[in-house]
Amino acid sequence: MTDAAAAPREAPAADPGAARPAAAGPAARRRVPARQGSLREHNLALVLRHVLDAAGAGASAGAPVAPPSRADVATATGLTRGAVSALVDLLIGARLVAELPPAATARAGRPAVPLVPASGTVVGLGAEVNVDYVGVRALDLAGRVLAHRETRGDYRHSDPVRVLGVLAALVGEVRAALPDGARLAGMCLALPGLVDRGTGPLRLAPNLGWRDVDVVALLAGHPEVDGLPVRLANEANLAARAEARAGAAGQSFLYVSGEVGIGAAIVLDGEVFAGRHGWSGELGHTVVDQQGPRCTCGARGCLEQYAGKDALLRAAGRDVDEPVEVLLAAAGAGDERTARALRSAGQALGVALANFVNLVDVEAVVLGGIYAPLAPWLTDAVVAQLRSRVLAAAWADARVGVATGGDHAAMDGAALVVLRAVADDPAAWLPAPAA
Repeated sequence: MTDAAAAPREAPAADPGAARPAAAGPAARRRVPARQGSLREHNLALVLRHVLDAAGAGASAGAPVAPPSRADVATATGLTRGAVSALVDLLIGARLVAELPPAATARAGRPAVPLVPASGTVVGLGAEVNVDYVGVRALDLAGRVLAHRETRGDYRHSDPVRVLGVLAALVGEVRAALPDGARLAGMCLALPGLVDRGTGPLRLAPNLGWRDVDVVALLAGHPEVDGLPVRLANEANLAARAEARAGAAGQSFLYVSGEVGIGAAIVLDGEVFAGRHGWSGELGHTVVDQQGPRCTCGARGCLEQYAGKDALLRAAGRDVDEPVEVLLAAAGAGDERTARALRSAGQALGVALANFVNLVDVEAVVLGGIYAPLAPWLTDAVVAQLRSRVLAAAWADARVGVATGGDHAAMDGAALVVLRAVADDPAAWLPAPAA
């Protein structure tokens, strides 16, 4: 296995929270070839992103979508066929793109050669520290999971040095499991709290009990992370990125990540909007009742105390250390106390979401984290609150859906951030003579 340090130069990581105006959004930028400046670098990225986007569109559609040929890329980007062919050859040489066997067509002439993202060559690590688990996941450009390690535990009010040691050990296991020749592009770590953009520090994670922690510096002391570029981001923002790639929720939605805490992320025109500092989306700390119970953040009546995982388990008469599966089993068996707990949580969640939708005009609300499997018992109460409290509900209902990004959405989203940096600067990955 070859690390990122062996690449000609380090590819810059993308900001997971960066939002762009719609007129200059990804679709517009990716289809306009450069006419001056760094033509090859720009157009390499243009071609690679087209191949990656086509593969992502096929995955989100849930049905086979024909990979593009060189001619298809030329038509989509406005570049000449000769230019596209030369750029594709460079990307193949860098092991970023691969060719499939020629596809038979009804047209005269040479059969088209489909282009797909290369598998097992360039890898992004997505990691997550949450209240009851730590995990690391490796994705390649084709979207395949090459390795995954996860450990469960109680990390409430934990020692960051100890927990990041656990994470580093998992990183080592994942790196050892990667195929020979795989090149690591970096790692992005999802955290449940306020993260300064890019490299931190983590300002506050109330349920972990962490405050002003220089996570990147602490990880750098572990040999398993040596030489690996590391970025940080909020877990809900990263999960929303994975959900946006899955494509079922549309282009503008509010993603809600239910765990012990409750995070949210605003997706506008396909991009996560994280706010000026990257701190937006702390839905769990919006106030439901000013006189309510004390929250881990120090305030009273936060949504987390009514609809977070611990609150749900307590209301259902369960121990907070039990997994969400006990709620699913009890609700499925018709347990009335569990049903009441879920209805009450859905009402509180609906009130908070109605406030959010009134402020930010989104077309859908997506329930993720533990809310995805619990959605059959939460959705009716959430919808009722939205319809009664959202001013524009009479003309445009905000749809309430269930996340399709998978059980490890934050880790997947983190890995996608790393791989997006590769797509934005593929010239950094060309073999040395070409670079």
